Amino acid sequence: MSKFVIYQALPRLFGNYTTVHKHHGTLEENGCGKFNSFTAKALSEIKSLGITHIWYTGIIEHATKTDYSTFGITPCHPGIVKGQAGSPYAVKDYYDVDPDLAEHVPNRMKEFENLVKRTHRAGLKVIIDFVPNHVARQYHSDVKPEGVTDLGENDHEEWAFSPLNNFYYLPYQQLSPQFDAEGYEEYPAKATGNNFFGTSPTQHDWYETIKLNYGVNYQEGGQKQFDPIPDTWYKMLDILLFWSSKKIDGFRCDMAEMVPIEFWNWAVTKVKKEYPEIIFIAEIYNPSEYRNYICNGHFDYLYDKVGMYDTLRGIMSRNHPAMNITYAWQKVGGIEDKMLNFLENHDEHRIASGFFSGNGIYAQPSMIVAATLTKAPVMIYFGQELGEHGMDSEGFSGVDGRTSIFDYWGVKTIQAWANKGKFDGAGLTDEQKELRAFYKKLLHITLNEKAITDGLMYDLEYANLNNSKFNSREQFAYFRKYADDLLFIILNFHDKDLETDVIIPREAFQYLNLPENLTFEYYDLLEENGQNGERLSTALDSKNPFKIKMPAWKGKILKLKTGK
Repeated sequence: MSKFVIYQALPRLFGNYTTVHKHHGTLEENGCGKFNSFTAKALSEIKSLGITHIWYTGIIEHATKTDYSTFGITPCHPGIVKGQAGSPYAVKDYYDVDPDLAEHVPNRMKEFENLVKRTHRAGLKVIIDFVPNHVARQYHSDVKPEGVTDLGENDHEEWAFSPLNNFYYLPYQQLSPQFDAEGYEEYPAKATGNNFFGTSPTQHDWYETIKLNYGVNYQEGGQKQFDPIPDTWYKMLDILLFWSSKKIDGFRCDMAEMVPIEFWNWAVTKVKKEYPEIIFIAEIYNPSEYRNYICNGHFDYLYDKVGMYDTLRGIMSRNHPAMNITYAWQKVGGIEDKMLNFLENHDEHRIASGFFSGNGIYAQPSMIVAATLTKAPVMIYFGQELGEHGMDSEGFSGVDGRTSIFDYWGVKTIQAWANKGKFDGAGLTDEQKELRAFYKKLLHITLNEKAITDGLMYDLEYANLNNSKFNSREQFAYFRKYADDLLFIILNFHDKDLETDVIIPREAFQYLNLPENLTFEYYDLLEENGQNGERLSTALDSKNPFKIKMPAWKGKILKLKTGK
Protein backbone atom coordinates (compact mmCIF):
# COMPACT_ATOMS: atom_id res chain seq x y z
CA MET A 1 0.00 0.00 0.00
CA SER A 2 1.25 3.47 -0.81
CA LYS A 3 1.56 6.19 1.81
CA PHE A 4 -1.63 6.90 3.74
CA VAL A 5 -2.85 9.16 6.54
CA ILE A 6 -5.13 8.09 9.41
CA TYR A 7 -7.49 10.37 11.33
CA GLN A 8 -8.34 8.84 14.70
CA ALA A 9 -11.69 9.97 16.09
CA LEU A 10 -13.96 8.87 18.93
CA PRO A 11 -17.51 9.18 17.56
CA ARG A 12 -18.79 9.58 21.13
CA LEU A 13 -16.86 12.84 21.39
CA PHE A 14 -16.44 13.96 17.79
CA GLY A 15 -20.09 14.73 17.10
CA ASN A 16 -21.07 15.97 20.55
CA TYR A 17 -22.02 19.64 20.22
CA THR A 18 -23.44 19.95 23.74
CA THR A 19 -21.67 22.75 25.59
CA VAL A 20 -22.62 21.43 29.02
CA HIS A 21 -19.45 20.06 30.59
CA LYS A 22 -20.58 18.58 33.89
CA HIS A 23 -17.96 16.65 35.86
CA HIS A 24 -19.03 12.97 35.82
CA GLY A 25 -22.01 13.99 33.70
CA THR A 26 -24.34 11.39 32.27
CA LEU A 27 -25.20 10.98 28.61
CA GLU A 28 -28.39 12.97 29.16
CA GLU A 29 -26.47 15.79 30.86
CA ASN A 30 -23.34 16.04 28.70
CA GLY A 31 -24.53 14.65 25.39
CA CYS A 32 -22.93 12.16 23.02
CA GLY A 33 -21.82 12.09 19.40
CA LYS A 34 -23.41 9.64 16.98
CA PHE A 35 -22.56 7.63 13.89
CA ASN A 36 -24.73 10.11 12.02
CA SER A 37 -22.53 12.99 13.20
CA PHE A 38 -20.13 11.95 10.46
CA THR A 39 -22.19 13.55 7.73
CA ALA A 40 -21.13 13.78 4.11
CA LYS A 41 -19.98 17.34 4.87
CA ALA A 42 -17.95 16.27 7.91
CA LEU A 43 -16.30 13.46 5.97
CA SER A 44 -15.56 15.77 3.05
CA GLU A 45 -13.83 18.24 5.38
CA ILE A 46 -11.84 15.46 7.04
CA LYS A 47 -10.73 14.19 3.64
CA SER A 48 -9.79 17.70 2.53
CA LEU A 49 -7.30 17.84 5.39
CA GLY A 50 -5.27 15.18 3.57
CA ILE A 51 -6.77 12.11 5.22
CA THR A 52 -7.18 8.71 3.57
CA HIS A 53 -8.40 6.54 6.48
CA ILE A 54 -10.56 7.16 9.56
CA TRP A 55 -9.99 5.07 12.65
CA TYR A 56 -13.38 5.09 14.36
CA THR A 57 -12.44 4.39 17.98
CA GLY A 58 -14.97 2.77 20.30
CA ILE A 59 -17.32 1.19 17.77
CA ILE A 60 -17.85 -2.22 19.39
CA GLU A 61 -20.22 -2.37 22.37
CA HIS A 62 -18.40 -1.89 25.67
CA ALA A 63 -19.30 -1.70 29.34
CA THR A 64 -21.11 1.50 30.35
CA LYS A 65 -23.16 2.91 33.22
CA THR A 66 -25.88 4.00 30.82
CA ASP A 67 -28.82 1.61 31.01
CA TYR A 68 -30.06 0.19 27.71
CA SER A 69 -31.98 -2.74 29.21
CA THR A 70 -35.22 -1.58 27.57
CA PHE A 71 -33.58 -2.46 24.26
CA GLY A 72 -32.62 -5.96 25.36
CA ILE A 73 -29.04 -5.00 26.24
CA THR A 74 -27.84 -6.47 29.53
CA PRO A 75 -26.87 -3.65 31.93
CA CYS A 76 -23.45 -3.46 33.59
CA HIS A 77 -22.65 -3.27 37.27
CA PRO A 78 -21.44 0.32 37.87
CA GLY A 79 -18.73 -0.78 40.31
CA ILE A 80 -16.55 -2.13 37.50
CA VAL A 81 -17.08 0.53 34.84
CA LYS A 82 -14.56 3.33 34.42
CA GLY A 83 -16.38 6.64 34.08
CA GLN A 84 -20.00 7.17 33.10
CA ALA A 85 -19.46 6.15 29.48
CA GLY A 86 -16.99 3.33 30.11
CA SER A 87 -13.80 2.31 28.35
CA PRO A 88 -14.02 1.37 24.65
CA TYR A 89 -11.48 -1.34 25.51
CA ALA A 90 -13.77 -3.15 27.96
CA VAL A 91 -15.71 -4.92 25.20
CA LYS A 92 -19.04 -6.27 26.38
CA ASP A 93 -20.37 -7.76 23.14
CA TYR A 94 -18.05 -8.45 20.20
CA TYR A 95 -21.02 -8.79 17.86
CA ASP A 96 -22.66 -5.43 18.56
CA VAL A 97 -21.95 -1.73 18.25
CA ASP A 98 -22.01 0.85 21.03
CA PRO A 99 -25.66 1.87 21.54
CA ASP A 100 -24.50 5.34 22.66
CA LEU A 101 -23.64 6.07 19.04
CA ALA A 102 -27.05 5.28 17.55
CA GLU A 103 -29.84 7.76 16.92
CA HIS A 104 -32.26 4.82 17.14
CA VAL A 105 -30.83 2.05 19.31
CA PRO A 106 -32.76 -0.83 17.66
CA ASN A 107 -31.21 0.23 14.31
CA ARG A 108 -27.68 0.67 15.68
CA MET A 109 -25.95 -1.89 13.45
CA LYS A 110 -27.64 -0.50 10.36
CA GLU A 111 -26.51 2.99 11.34
CA PHE A 112 -22.93 1.73 11.60
CA GLU A 113 -23.17 0.00 8.22
CA ASN A 114 -24.44 3.25 6.74
CA LEU A 115 -21.47 5.06 8.29
CA VAL A 116 -19.12 2.66 6.50
CA LYS A 117 -20.92 3.28 3.20
CA ARG A 118 -20.89 7.04 3.77
CA THR A 119 -17.18 6.99 4.57
CA HIS A 120 -16.42 5.03 1.42
CA ARG A 121 -18.51 7.38 -0.69
CA ALA A 122 -16.39 10.24 0.66
CA GLY A 123 -13.28 8.48 -0.67
CA LEU A 124 -12.07 7.40 2.76
CA LYS A 125 -11.34 3.98 4.25
CA VAL A 126 -12.54 2.62 7.60
CA ILE A 127 -10.44 1.24 10.45
CA ILE A 128 -11.95 -0.05 13.69
CA ASP A 129 -10.50 -1.51 16.87
CA PHE A 130 -10.09 -5.22 17.43
CA VAL A 131 -9.57 -5.79 21.16
CA PRO A 132 -8.20 -9.33 21.45
CA ASN A 133 -6.52 -9.47 24.87
CA HIS A 134 -9.37 -8.81 27.28
CA VAL A 135 -13.11 -8.19 27.61
CA ALA A 136 -15.41 -6.50 30.11
CA ARG A 137 -15.79 -8.37 33.40
CA GLN A 138 -19.48 -8.97 32.63
CA TYR A 139 -19.00 -9.93 28.99
CA HIS A 140 -22.21 -11.19 27.42
CA SER A 141 -23.31 -11.08 23.80
CA ASP A 142 -26.99 -10.25 23.43
CA VAL A 143 -26.97 -10.39 19.63
CA LYS A 144 -24.45 -13.09 18.74
CA PRO A 145 -25.24 -14.87 15.46
CA GLU A 146 -27.13 -18.13 15.57
CA GLY A 147 -24.86 -21.04 16.38
CA VAL A 148 -22.22 -18.90 18.15
CA THR A 149 -21.26 -19.97 21.68
CA ASP A 150 -20.50 -17.07 24.00
CA LEU A 151 -17.07 -16.55 25.50
CA GLY A 152 -16.88 -18.45 28.77
CA GLU A 153 -20.19 -20.19 28.21
CA ASN A 154 -18.68 -23.69 28.31
CA ASP A 155 -15.70 -22.93 30.57
CA HIS A 156 -14.75 -25.22 33.45
CA GLU A 157 -14.55 -22.66 36.23
CA GLU A 158 -12.92 -25.15 38.59
CA TRP A 159 -9.82 -25.21 36.33
CA ALA A 160 -7.34 -22.36 36.75
CA PHE A 161 -6.10 -22.99 33.23
CA SER A 162 -7.17 -25.09 30.30
CA PRO A 163 -6.89 -24.47 26.54
CA LEU A 164 -10.59 -25.41 26.48
CA ASN A 165 -11.42 -22.35 28.59
CA ASN A 166 -11.81 -18.80 27.28
CA PHE A 167 -10.85 -17.20 30.60
CA TYR A 168 -8.33 -17.74 33.40
CA TYR A 169 -9.82 -18.58 36.81
CA LEU A 170 -8.84 -18.39 40.45
CA PRO A 171 -10.96 -21.40 41.54
CA TYR A 172 -12.97 -21.19 44.75
CA GLN A 173 -11.87 -17.58 45.37
CA GLN A 174 -13.93 -14.41 45.43
CA LEU A 175 -12.86 -11.28 43.58
CA SER A 176 -11.94 -8.70 46.23
CA PRO A 177 -10.88 -5.41 44.54
CA GLN A 178 -8.75 -2.97 46.55
CA PHE A 179 -11.34 -0.25 46.01
CA ASP A 180 -15.07 0.20 46.44
CA ALA A 181 -16.66 -1.91 43.69
CA GLU A 182 -20.15 -1.00 44.93
CA GLY A 183 -21.11 -4.56 45.80
CA TYR A 184 -19.94 -6.21 42.58
CA GLU A 185 -19.46 -9.95 43.09
CA GLU A 186 -17.43 -12.37 40.99
CA TYR A 187 -17.00 -16.01 41.93
CA PRO A 188 -14.75 -17.59 41.03
CA ALA A 189 -12.51 -14.61 40.36
CA LYS A 190 -11.00 -14.28 36.90
CA ALA A 191 -7.57 -12.95 35.93
CA THR A 192 -7.51 -9.24 35.10
CA GLY A 193 -6.74 -7.96 31.60
CA ASN A 194 -3.25 -6.63 32.33
CA ASN A 195 -2.08 -10.15 33.27
CA PHE A 196 -2.87 -9.72 36.97
CA PHE A 197 -3.53 -13.22 38.28
CA GLY A 198 -4.72 -12.29 41.77
CA THR A 199 -8.07 -11.75 43.43
CA SER A 200 -7.44 -8.13 44.49
CA PRO A 201 -6.82 -5.81 41.53
CA THR A 202 -6.12 -2.17 42.34
CA GLN A 203 -7.40 0.97 40.64
CA HIS A 204 -4.13 0.99 38.70
CA ASP A 205 -4.92 -2.38 37.14
CA TRP A 206 -7.23 -2.85 34.16
CA TYR A 207 -9.75 -3.93 36.76
CA GLU A 208 -12.76 -3.47 34.45
CA THR A 209 -11.49 -6.26 32.17
CA ILE A 210 -10.73 -9.96 32.28
CA LYS A 211 -7.90 -11.67 30.42
CA LEU A 212 -8.66 -13.92 27.45
CA ASN A 213 -7.03 -17.34 27.33
CA TYR A 214 -5.25 -18.22 24.08
CA GLY A 215 -3.65 -21.38 25.46
CA VAL A 216 -0.72 -19.86 27.37
CA ASN A 217 -0.38 -21.09 30.96
CA TYR A 218 1.03 -17.91 32.51
CA GLN A 219 0.82 -19.19 36.09
CA GLU A 220 3.08 -22.13 35.34
CA GLY A 221 5.91 -20.58 33.38
CA GLY A 222 4.09 -19.54 30.22
CA GLN A 223 3.75 -23.03 28.75
CA LYS A 224 1.96 -22.96 25.39
CA GLN A 225 -0.76 -25.49 24.59
CA PHE A 226 -1.71 -24.83 20.97
CA ASP A 227 -2.35 -28.39 19.74
CA PRO A 228 -5.24 -28.86 19.39
CA ILE A 229 -6.03 -25.24 18.58
CA PRO A 230 -7.50 -23.50 21.66
CA ASP A 231 -11.20 -22.69 21.65
CA THR A 232 -10.56 -18.93 22.00
CA TRP A 233 -8.73 -18.89 18.66
CA TYR A 234 -11.82 -20.04 16.79
CA LYS A 235 -14.08 -17.60 18.59
CA MET A 236 -11.82 -14.63 17.87
CA LEU A 237 -11.37 -15.61 14.23
CA ASP A 238 -15.15 -15.66 13.85
CA ILE A 239 -15.30 -12.15 15.34
CA LEU A 240 -12.64 -10.88 12.91
CA LEU A 241 -14.53 -12.38 9.97
CA PHE A 242 -17.82 -10.93 11.24
CA TRP A 243 -16.45 -7.37 11.21
CA SER A 244 -14.55 -7.89 7.97
CA SER A 245 -17.88 -8.76 6.36
CA LYS A 246 -19.09 -5.24 7.27
CA LYS A 247 -16.75 -3.98 4.52
CA ILE A 248 -14.31 -2.25 6.86
CA ASP A 249 -10.79 -1.75 5.53
CA GLY A 250 -8.62 -2.49 8.53
CA PHE A 251 -8.19 -3.35 12.20
CA ARG A 252 -6.13 -1.53 14.78
CA CYS A 253 -5.32 -4.42 17.13
CA ASP A 254 -5.20 -3.33 20.77
CA MET A 255 -2.22 -4.60 22.83
CA ALA A 256 -1.40 -7.13 20.11
CA GLU A 257 1.80 -8.25 21.86
CA MET A 258 -0.22 -9.59 24.82
CA VAL A 259 -1.70 -12.19 22.45
CA PRO A 260 0.60 -15.01 21.25
CA ILE A 261 2.22 -14.54 17.85
CA GLU A 262 1.04 -18.01 16.85
CA PHE A 263 -2.58 -16.85 16.99
CA TRP A 264 -1.88 -13.89 14.74
CA ASN A 265 -0.05 -16.08 12.24
CA TRP A 266 -3.06 -18.40 12.10
CA ALA A 267 -5.88 -15.83 12.24
CA VAL A 268 -4.52 -13.03 10.03
CA THR A 269 -3.68 -15.53 7.30
CA LYS A 270 -7.24 -16.85 7.34
CA VAL A 271 -8.85 -13.38 7.35
CA LYS A 272 -6.66 -12.18 4.48
CA LYS A 273 -7.50 -15.27 2.47
CA GLU A 274 -11.12 -14.09 2.42
CA TYR A 275 -10.44 -10.33 2.56
CA PRO A 276 -7.03 -9.82 0.94
CA GLU A 277 -7.13 -5.99 1.01
CA ILE A 278 -7.80 -5.64 4.73
CA ILE A 279 -4.94 -4.26 6.82
CA PHE A 280 -3.82 -5.10 10.35
CA ILE A 281 -2.09 -2.53 12.58
CA ALA A 282 -0.56 -3.76 15.84
CA GLU A 283 -0.28 -1.76 19.03
CA ILE A 284 3.07 -3.05 20.24
CA TYR A 285 5.71 -1.62 22.56
CA ASN A 286 8.53 -4.17 22.47
CA PRO A 287 11.00 -3.34 19.66
CA SER A 288 12.66 -6.75 19.93
CA GLU A 289 9.36 -8.25 18.73
CA TYR A 290 8.74 -5.86 15.84
CA ARG A 291 10.08 -8.09 13.08
CA ASN A 292 8.40 -11.12 14.58
CA TYR A 293 4.98 -9.47 14.41
CA ILE A 294 5.55 -8.33 10.85
CA CYS A 295 7.13 -11.51 9.48
CA ASN A 296 5.34 -14.17 11.54
CA GLY A 297 2.27 -12.28 12.77
CA HIS A 298 1.56 -10.95 9.28
CA PHE A 299 0.86 -7.45 10.53
CA ASP A 300 1.01 -4.73 7.92
CA TYR A 301 2.00 -1.91 10.28
CA LEU A 302 3.11 -1.42 13.88
CA TYR A 303 2.84 1.49 16.33
CA ASP A 304 6.19 3.30 16.56
CA LYS A 305 5.61 4.60 20.06
CA VAL A 306 8.81 3.64 21.86
CA GLY A 307 10.89 4.62 18.84
CA MET A 308 9.96 7.67 16.81
CA TYR A 309 7.19 9.00 19.09
CA ASP A 310 9.34 8.92 22.22
CA THR A 311 12.26 10.41 20.29
CA LEU A 312 10.28 13.33 18.89
CA ARG A 313 8.63 13.98 22.22
CA GLY A 314 12.02 14.03 23.91
CA ILE A 315 13.33 16.53 21.36
CA MET A 316 10.27 18.79 21.69
CA SER A 317 10.65 18.68 25.47
CA ARG A 318 14.32 19.67 25.10
CA ASN A 319 15.44 16.47 26.82
CA HIS A 320 17.03 14.83 23.77
CA PRO A 321 19.02 16.11 20.79
CA ALA A 322 17.52 16.24 17.32
CA MET A 323 20.24 13.88 16.08
CA ASN A 324 18.43 11.08 17.96
CA ILE A 325 16.01 10.96 15.01
CA THR A 326 18.80 9.21 13.14
CA TYR A 327 19.05 6.54 15.82
CA ALA A 328 15.27 6.09 15.87
CA TRP A 329 14.93 5.28 12.16
CA GLN A 330 18.11 3.21 12.10
CA LYS A 331 16.83 0.98 14.91
CA VAL A 332 13.97 -0.14 12.67
CA GLY A 333 16.12 -0.30 9.55
CA GLY A 334 14.51 -2.52 6.95
CA ILE A 335 11.02 -2.17 8.45
CA GLU A 336 10.90 1.61 8.85
CA ASP A 337 8.16 1.84 6.22
CA LYS A 338 6.02 -0.56 8.29
CA MET A 339 5.89 1.72 11.33
CA LEU A 340 2.85 3.92 12.01
CA ASN A 341 4.09 7.36 13.04
CA PHE A 342 2.09 9.71 15.27
CA LEU A 343 2.43 12.47 17.86
CA GLU A 344 -0.98 11.99 19.49
CA ASN A 345 -3.51 9.26 20.13
CA HIS A 346 -6.03 8.47 22.86
CA ASP A 347 -3.33 7.09 25.20
CA GLU A 348 -0.81 9.92 24.93
CA HIS A 349 -0.79 13.51 26.14
CA ARG A 350 -2.13 16.18 23.85
CA ILE A 351 0.78 18.16 22.36
CA ALA A 352 -0.75 21.45 23.49
CA SER A 353 -1.41 20.20 27.03
CA GLY A 354 0.50 21.40 30.07
CA PHE A 355 1.98 17.91 30.29
CA PHE A 356 3.67 18.20 26.88
CA SER A 357 4.59 21.38 24.98
CA GLY A 358 1.76 23.76 25.90
CA ASN A 359 1.15 24.83 22.30
CA GLY A 360 0.38 22.77 19.19
CA ILE A 361 2.43 25.15 17.05
CA TYR A 362 5.63 23.75 18.58
CA ALA A 363 4.96 20.36 17.03
CA GLN A 364 5.48 21.48 13.44
CA PRO A 365 9.05 20.21 12.91
CA SER A 366 8.25 16.94 14.68
CA MET A 367 5.13 16.45 12.59
CA ILE A 368 7.14 17.01 9.42
CA VAL A 369 9.50 14.22 10.48
CA ALA A 370 6.63 11.86 11.35
CA ALA A 371 4.97 12.51 8.00
CA THR A 372 7.91 12.70 5.57
CA LEU A 373 11.00 10.90 6.85
CA THR A 374 9.93 7.50 5.50
CA LYS A 375 7.21 5.91 3.37
CA ALA A 376 5.40 4.84 6.55
CA PRO A 377 1.80 5.90 7.23
CA VAL A 378 1.16 8.74 9.65
CA MET A 379 -1.74 9.38 12.03
CA ILE A 380 -3.27 12.42 13.69
CA TYR A 381 -5.77 12.43 16.54
CA PHE A 382 -8.95 14.47 16.15
CA GLY A 383 -8.35 17.96 17.48
CA GLN A 384 -4.57 17.70 17.10
CA GLU A 385 -4.80 19.81 13.97
CA LEU A 386 -6.56 22.49 16.05
CA GLY A 387 -4.19 22.50 19.02
CA GLU A 388 -6.61 20.77 21.42
CA HIS A 389 -5.28 21.10 24.98
CA GLY A 390 -6.91 18.08 26.62
CA MET A 391 -6.80 19.85 29.99
CA ASP A 392 -10.41 19.29 31.04
CA SER A 393 -11.48 17.44 34.18
CA GLU A 394 -14.16 15.28 32.62
CA GLY A 395 -14.85 12.85 35.44
CA PHE A 396 -13.04 9.54 35.69
CA SER A 397 -10.37 11.18 33.57
CA GLY A 398 -9.10 14.15 35.55
CA VAL A 399 -6.84 16.95 34.34
CA ASP A 400 -4.28 14.67 32.74
CA GLY A 401 -3.52 16.25 29.37
CA ARG A 402 -5.56 13.64 27.53
CA THR A 403 -9.01 13.65 25.97
CA SER A 404 -11.08 11.26 28.07
CA ILE A 405 -12.10 7.90 26.64
CA PHE A 406 -14.18 7.15 29.74
CA ASP A 407 -16.54 10.11 30.01
CA TYR A 408 -19.33 11.86 28.10
CA TRP A 409 -17.84 15.15 26.98
CA GLY A 410 -17.57 17.71 24.23
CA VAL A 411 -14.19 18.62 22.73
CA LYS A 412 -14.15 22.40 22.51
CA THR A 413 -11.82 22.76 19.52
CA ILE A 414 -13.81 20.21 17.51
CA GLN A 415 -17.05 21.97 18.48
CA ALA A 416 -15.60 25.30 17.31
CA TRP A 417 -14.54 23.77 13.98
CA ALA A 418 -17.78 21.79 13.49
CA ASN A 419 -20.02 24.79 14.27
CA LYS A 420 -23.01 22.54 15.04
CA GLY A 421 -22.58 20.43 11.93
CA LYS A 422 -21.71 23.14 9.40
CA PHE A 423 -17.99 22.28 9.56
CA ASP A 424 -17.01 25.73 8.38
CA GLY A 425 -14.49 26.51 11.13
CA ALA A 426 -16.38 29.66 12.07
CA GLY A 427 -15.60 29.29 15.76
CA LEU A 428 -11.85 28.84 15.41
CA THR A 429 -9.26 31.37 16.51
CA ASP A 430 -6.70 32.68 14.04
CA GLU A 431 -4.03 30.53 15.68
CA GLN A 432 -6.19 27.40 15.33
CA LYS A 433 -6.86 28.21 11.67
CA GLU A 434 -3.13 28.70 11.08
CA LEU A 435 -2.31 25.34 12.69
CA ARG A 436 -4.98 23.51 10.70
CA ALA A 437 -3.68 25.12 7.51
CA PHE A 438 -0.21 23.78 8.33
CA TYR A 439 -1.54 20.25 8.81
CA LYS A 440 -3.49 20.50 5.58
CA LYS A 441 -0.44 21.59 3.60
CA LEU A 442 1.82 19.00 5.19
CA LEU A 443 -0.53 16.05 4.76
CA HIS A 444 -1.22 16.87 1.12
CA ILE A 445 2.52 17.12 0.50
CA THR A 446 2.88 13.75 2.22
CA LEU A 447 0.35 12.13 -0.10
CA ASN A 448 1.21 13.87 -3.37
CA GLU A 449 5.00 14.14 -3.52
CA LYS A 450 6.50 11.04 -5.12
CA ALA A 451 9.77 11.71 -3.32
CA ILE A 452 7.92 11.00 -0.06
CA THR A 453 5.52 8.26 -1.15
CA ASP A 454 8.03 6.29 -3.22
CA GLY A 455 11.46 7.87 -2.90
CA LEU A 456 14.80 7.43 -1.18
CA MET A 457 15.75 9.18 2.06
CA TYR A 458 19.24 10.48 2.82
CA ASP A 459 19.90 11.60 6.39
CA LEU A 460 22.32 14.56 6.52
CA GLU A 461 22.72 14.70 10.28
CA TYR A 462 25.94 12.67 10.53
CA ALA A 463 27.66 14.98 8.03
CA ASN A 464 26.88 18.00 10.21
CA LEU A 465 27.78 16.77 13.69
CA ASN A 466 31.00 18.83 13.67
CA ASN A 467 29.52 21.72 11.70
CA SER A 468 29.83 24.89 13.82
CA LYS A 469 27.02 26.52 11.79
CA PHE A 470 24.63 23.61 12.42
CA ASN A 471 23.48 22.58 15.89
CA SER A 472 22.65 18.87 15.82
CA ARG A 473 20.82 19.25 19.11
CA GLU A 474 18.32 21.69 17.64
CA GLN A 475 18.36 21.02 13.90
CA PHE A 476 17.79 18.12 11.55
CA ALA A 477 18.02 17.80 7.76
CA TYR A 478 17.49 15.16 5.10
CA PHE A 479 16.73 14.63 1.44
CA ARG A 480 13.87 12.72 -0.16
CA LYS A 481 14.27 11.87 -3.86
CA TYR A 482 12.35 10.04 -6.56
CA ALA A 483 13.51 10.19 -10.21
CA ASP A 484 13.93 13.93 -10.88
CA ASP A 485 11.90 14.99 -7.84
CA LEU A 486 14.14 16.23 -5.04
CA LEU A 487 13.01 17.52 -1.63
CA PHE A 488 15.37 19.11 0.87
CA ILE A 489 13.83 19.07 4.35
CA ILE A 490 15.34 21.25 7.09
CA LEU A 491 13.98 21.52 10.64
CA ASN A 492 14.51 23.89 13.54
CA PHE A 493 13.56 22.55 16.97
CA HIS A 494 14.86 25.69 18.67
CA ASP A 495 12.70 28.44 20.16
CA LYS A 496 14.69 31.12 18.32
CA ASP A 497 15.06 32.05 14.66
CA LEU A 498 18.45 31.17 13.25
CA GLU A 499 20.59 31.10 10.15
CA THR A 500 22.21 27.78 9.45
CA ASP A 501 24.59 26.06 7.05
CA VAL A 502 23.90 22.48 5.98
CA ILE A 503 26.83 20.45 4.69
CA ILE A 504 25.95 18.01 1.91
CA PRO A 505 28.60 15.28 1.70
CA ARG A 506 29.84 13.73 -1.53
CA GLU A 507 28.23 10.43 -0.49
CA ALA A 508 24.80 12.07 -0.63
CA PHE A 509 25.27 12.98 -4.29
CA GLN A 510 26.44 9.44 -5.04
CA TYR A 511 23.59 7.77 -3.15
CA LEU A 512 20.94 10.00 -4.71
CA ASN A 513 22.56 9.85 -8.16
CA LEU A 514 22.90 13.63 -8.30
CA PRO A 515 25.73 15.40 -10.13
CA GLU A 516 27.46 18.10 -8.13
CA ASN A 517 27.29 21.79 -9.00
CA LEU A 518 23.87 21.56 -10.60
CA THR A 519 21.94 24.80 -10.26
CA PHE A 520 18.47 24.41 -8.78
CA GLU A 521 15.50 26.68 -8.45
CA TYR A 522 13.69 25.98 -5.21
CA TYR A 523 10.65 27.00 -3.18
CA ASP A 524 9.15 25.96 0.13
CA LEU A 525 6.12 23.69 -0.28
CA LEU A 526 4.90 24.80 3.15
CA GLU A 527 4.81 28.49 2.27
CA GLU A 528 1.41 30.03 1.70
CA ASN A 529 1.94 30.45 -2.05
CA GLY A 530 4.00 27.27 -2.40
CA GLN A 531 4.79 26.64 -6.05
CA ASN A 532 3.52 30.09 -7.01
CA GLY A 533 5.60 31.88 -4.40
CA GLU A 534 9.12 33.22 -4.39
CA ARG A 535 11.70 31.06 -6.14
CA LEU A 536 15.35 31.14 -5.19
CA SER A 537 18.36 29.64 -6.90
CA THR A 538 21.28 27.62 -5.58
CA ALA A 539 24.04 25.30 -6.74
CA LEU A 540 24.46 22.18 -4.62
CA ASP A 541 27.91 20.74 -4.08
CA SER A 542 29.90 19.08 -1.31
CA LYS A 543 32.33 21.99 -0.86
CA ASN A 544 29.89 24.80 -0.14
CA PRO A 545 27.25 24.41 2.58
CA PHE A 546 23.64 25.29 1.84
CA LYS A 547 22.69 28.47 3.73
CA ILE A 548 19.17 29.15 4.95
CA LYS A 549 17.26 31.18 7.55
CA MET A 550 15.00 29.09 9.77
CA PRO A 551 12.16 30.44 11.95
CA ALA A 552 11.73 29.08 15.49
CA TRP A 553 9.90 25.75 15.82
CA LYS A 554 9.43 25.49 12.05
CA GLY A 555 10.48 23.37 9.13
CA LYS A 556 10.95 23.85 5.44
CA ILE A 557 10.23 21.36 2.68
CA LEU A 558 12.19 22.75 -0.24
CA LYS A 559 11.35 21.44 -3.69
CA LEU A 560 14.36 21.69 -5.97
CA LYS A 561 14.04 21.87 -9.75
CA THR A 562 16.89 21.92 -12.26
CA GLY A 563 14.86 23.90 -14.78
CA LYS A 564 15.18 21.15 -17.38
